Amino acid sequence: MGSTVTEKIIAAHCGRDEVKPGQLINASVDLVMISDILGPLTIKIWERMGAQRVFDPARVAAVHSHIAPNADIRSAEQSLILRRWAREQEIVHYFPEGSGGIEHVLLPEQGLIAPGELIVGGDSHSCTYGAFGTFATGMGSTDIAAALALGETWLRVPETMKFEFTGTLQPMVTGKDLILFLIGQIGLDGARYKAMEFTGEAMQSLPMEDRMTVTNMVIEAGGKNGVFEVDATTEAYLQAHGVTRPWKAYDSDPDASYERVYRWDASELEPLVAKPFLPSNVVPVTEVTGVKLDQVFIGSCTNGKIGDLRQAAQLLAGKKVAKHTRVIITPATQQIYLQAVREGLVETFLSAGATVTPPTCGACAGLHLGVLSAKEVCLSTTNRNFRGRMGHVESLVYLTNPYVAAASALTGEITDPRQIV
Repeated sequence: MGSTVTEKIIAAHCGRDEVKPGQLINASVDLVMISDILGPLTIKIWERMGAQRVFDPARVAAVHSHIAPNADIRSAEQSLILRRWAREQEIVHYFPEGSGGIEHVLLPEQGLIAPGELIVGGDSHSCTYGAFGTFATGMGSTDIAAALALGETWLRVPETMKFEFTGTLQPMVTGKDLILFLIGQIGLDGARYKAMEFTGEAMQSLPMEDRMTVTNMVIEAGGKNGVFEVDATTEAYLQAHGVTRPWKAYDSDPDASYERVYRWDASELEPLVAKPFLPSNVVPVTEVTGVKLDQVFIGSCTNGKIGDLRQAAQLLAGKKVAKHTRVIITPATQQIYLQAVREGLVETFLSAGATVTPPTCGACAGLHLGVLSAKEVCLSTTNRNFRGRMGHVESLVYLTNPYVAAASALTGEITDPRQIV
């Protein structure tokens, strides 16, 4: 019996010819990521373990992302722990405000992700890196602390589920819609602790940024990791972002064993929206048009990439946002922000009446720069709409793609973008 991509990567990192689902193994890690939100807790655990030096300062990334810049005294004190530790440990890949952004977009952008690697991060959306043919997963602070000290982690080898999307996507249907559709079909625990492997011509036609959106949200289906096989699209991104070190691409064997295989035709999908309070509460945009909005948010590790901003600008150019709907746009990284300035996208947003913020997780996680009050309704391109996720527990959050968000910003209510152009 053959092996899946995920099984091959794990086997390569634990010195075995093959691994099988259910096995408990220790595996070496290629990169460990911590951020300003849980990094300080991880550091305290790491210190209590008796660790004095990280296993390799060139294979650790420390990113100020969640409350950047600091929003208050508490976040400043939290952030200071990471700042001092990164300096003391001589962390090579250290990204404070002004040089970084949201880690799940930043690390690939900086050439720190390559196929065949095993990557762990102290944030649930670390599964994003699987778009590049890696095994990438989020872990709790204790496991991340151990990985920082030892350069290895323990895993239960996950079963693999295959998700095949055939057909050709319609205009204004994106990778966000594919993953929302999937989650709507299988539910929040439909892939609990499973490797989610994505294939089919609709998935393979996605640009790299949309593939990242898909793998970003596997945790919303309960997945352990998500993965695409490496192809020419992957290789072009790696070359453009300066990945010159040796890497190895793994393919699933024809006779690999899958716990379950799903096949869907993506040709008939239309733009989708997830209603409160679950990412699985998915309906076509046409079923929720007319819902009045207090806020529209475009950004996050899910949809704050340059391609997402271009989609939004395509609809906002030369127009004004609705008078009583505030629109907040957050580029995912400093480099994306700069590119958006160079392309005139920021001018388009500001001229339309939107607010453009520095790169941060702030609004998505209900931390700052876009927190919702009670009863307020927000349409967001983020990954979660749980009760209280973006602010008050009585606020309402709908999830969607950047086209729907931009169209709705113009009208002040949820709007089908195909009706705007």
